[in-house]
Amino acid sequence: MQYEDEQDYIMRMIKESVRVLASLILGKKYVQVTLPPENKYQVSGSKEPEWKELTDNGHINEAENSLLEKIDYQNQADVEEALLFYEYVSRKGNDFLKQCNYSEEEVLEGLKNLARRSGYAGILEMIE
Repeated sequence: MQYEDEQDYIMRMIKESVRVLASLILGKKYVQVTLPPENKYQVSGSKEPEWKELTDNGHINEAENSLLEKIDYQNQADVEEALLFYEYVSRKGNDFLKQCNYSEEEVLEGLKNLARRSGYAGILEMIE
């Protein structure tokens, strides 16, 4: 498999993982919508999340650590916010991720960890 094909595969896996997890964990069909940039990643009307600004400034690892330090894996809003984080990061593109010492593989691994910790351990293995 060539490098570009491998990256496309990882992106497809990320998108499918987000779709499946959102459907199962949140109990609703996930349909990506285009919302105005100022509120696309808000959860339950909250202000723009801290992780978004950190990510935009190239501090993805810090954003992830901050988010995961306070997540309650049994709380639907927290899990939804983590899903949004990984989706947002995946949309930044491979070049941006490399500059930030992050990768699409880490996004996929983060989604797998989120599924495991939320009680959906076998779900992502089924779509691989």
